[in-house]
Amino acid sequence: MNDNREKFASRLGFILVSAGCAVGLGNVWKFPYICGKNGGAAFIVIYLLCLLGLGLPILICEYAIGRGSNKSLGSAFKALSPEGTRWHHFRWAAYAGNYLLMMFYTMVAGWMLNYFAYSLSGKLTDKSVDEIGGEFSQMLASPGIMTFWTFVVVLVSIGVCSLGLQKGVEKISKVMMILLLALMVVMAVNSVMLEGSVEGLKFYLVPDFNKMKEQGIGNVVFAAMSHAFFTLGLGIGSMEIFGSYLSKDCKLTGESINVVILDTVVALTSTLAPACASATHIPCPSPVLAPVTTATLPSNLNKSNII
Repeated sequence: MNDNREKFASRLGFILVSAGCAVGLGNVWKFPYICGKNGGAAFIVIYLLCLLGLGLPILICEYAIGRGSNKSLGSAFKALSPEGTRWHHFRWAAYAGNYLLMMFYTMVAGWMLNYFAYSLSGKLTDKSVDEIGGEFSQMLASPGIMTFWTFVVVLVSIGVCSLGLQKGVEKISKVMMILLLALMVVMAVNSVMLEGSVEGLKFYLVPDFNKMKEQGIGNVVFAAMSHAFFTLGLGIGSMEIFGSYLSKDCKLTGESINVVILDTVVALTSTLAPACASATHIPCPSPVLAPVTTATLPSNLNKSNII
């Protein structure tokens, strides 16, 4: 066991880094859509039960594997598997999952940086949803643009990781997560004050048992369960990696509860308006629509392009 492995400098750093991995597109675009589609507040109750009954225990297990081995994903399975067993073969599925996740998010992060550049340049100012959608379609039809921004994301990520855990990943994640949370609160408060925001709130916060019947109770429960796994980043070993850098002084259950609470608060806050319904009058059923709907928010909130 590698006792000299670098550890997180603080509990807050560990929680924010883990939450930074968990908080993603699932919280921003998928949660309000599947919530409204599957019965609103009734779905939220089922989702919270899935988080407590399935998400939290599995998150604790992943942290336990990481801290118990103090090793990376593949080495952890080898170190902890009883001799003569084949549990270590599951590491290949985890490798594949993390590579697929990385390929997906580096591309999507490139989209976000491209739109950030568009916003700063004023290219999206005063444009309608259809016009912004046209910009997005044009970007998708330009492999050179997407490749450039993807490489930017990869290079920035390599630079952050090269600084190490405490000076790189932890330090930068603290700043970015705090800024993200502050931005979400500001946008949520402003969105609630928009004209017609009540309809957006009703879309995913008012219980609609008729929608649950239409979807089927089994399908609703499955949607809640799968989203609980998706939003916490479970099942591919991402959280195991963070657990391998966790100090023995920290309690796994307490840290896991903090991560689940923060992830849930972000999910509810980021879609409180919800922004998609208020800005475009349609739900966001896919990550492809996220850059389009999000880009309309500054004009609707009467704020600058920097927001």
